[in-house]
Amino acid sequence: MRPVTATAAAVTTLIGVGAAVIAAGRYASDAALKTTPGRPLPGDPRLTVHSTAAGHVTLTRSLATLRPGRYGIEGEDLHAVIGAVLDEVPRRADTVVRRLERVSHGSLEPGTKVRLTPRVYDGDPAGALGLDHKDIDIPGELGTLPAWFVPGPRETWVITVHGLGATREHPLNLLPFLHTLRFPVLNLGYRGDPGAPPPPDGLGHLGDSEWRDLDAAIRYAVSQGAERVIVHGWSTGASMALHAAANSALRDRIRGLVLDSPVLDWEATLRSLAAARGTPAPLLPLAVRAAQGRTGLHGDRLLEAADPQAMRVPTLIFHGPDDALASWQLSRELAARRPELVSLHTVRNAPHAAMWNADPERYEEALRRFLTPLM
Repeated sequence: MRPVTATAAAVTTLIGVGAAVIAAGRYASDAALKTTPGRPLPGDPRLTVHSTAAGHVTLTRSLATLRPGRYGIEGEDLHAVIGAVLDEVPRRADTVVRRLERVSHGSLEPGTKVRLTPRVYDGDPAGALGLDHKDIDIPGELGTLPAWFVPGPRETWVITVHGLGATREHPLNLLPFLHTLRFPVLNLGYRGDPGAPPPPDGLGHLGDSEWRDLDAAIRYAVSQGAERVIVHGWSTGASMALHAAANSALRDRIRGLVLDSPVLDWEATLRSLAAARGTPAPLLPLAVRAAQGRTGLHGDRLLEAADPQAMRVPTLIFHGPDDALASWQLSRELAARRPELVSLHTVRNAPHAAMWNADPERYEEALRRFLTPLM
């Protein structure tokens, strides 16, 4: 009986190890694929408000708070907007003083815990910017998709698509600029967003399935009179734009793509997300395999959508070397392989999906030059 007992024990042990491996992989993939819209991305440092004064706010000193540009800061029931670092204002060595542009809601009190966010507007286009808009319901494959539509006289529409950890409020950063160029703008909410259907498996797919909601938005725009569309996507929204340009039945209506911090390698981004959420390095390969098994994610589909030789429309990429979630090197390679069609505007000192925040004026000037011939 001893060999039988030993064999049974070994089998039990293997089953236990196998179950533990599966559980570990599931945990690691959850860390990457359950990114809640409107919540901070992993790796964003938590900061303390030390003091405020007229037009100033003093924050914990860190690489994040020393970045140039314009950012939101958010905490519990709080959103505010900060501008440039004010080196001339007296401060302690462990703090940074920045211009305080406005408090959208809540109160900045000493001791308040906050995080930086690329989102500088709070609310809808009317409440945040004073722009007339319509709340639109777009029929999608999973149900009704919410969108904000800001009208304009042109026949070319811009469809904006947010990315990881964001909501429709993030693209509002560019809405005043696009409005001055007289574009109609359709700002899309897609599966998993507030007011939109949840994904069937409860997980994000890094654009691999979400792009079909963008396809629904393109169909809606064309049905409402759009002759052409330009898709401006951030992060996984940029991946969705590439999928749509490659696979949509209406891809001939897409006249341009604007890709901000594009996710061009879902496996690398998934590993980065899981690692930033504290997943031990040995579990990262399990996270990739588990994510693929649970969602059907397949790297070849994104590689095909981002194949430089297959791209057909003018494309502008905003990206930089400080993005820890999506590879800037891949954006460089994409632009280098199709220089007649793809332009790369490099932005330094900017985290993922915050290329506009680092230098709004240069971003908008590059965007204006790209959009002008496509109007």
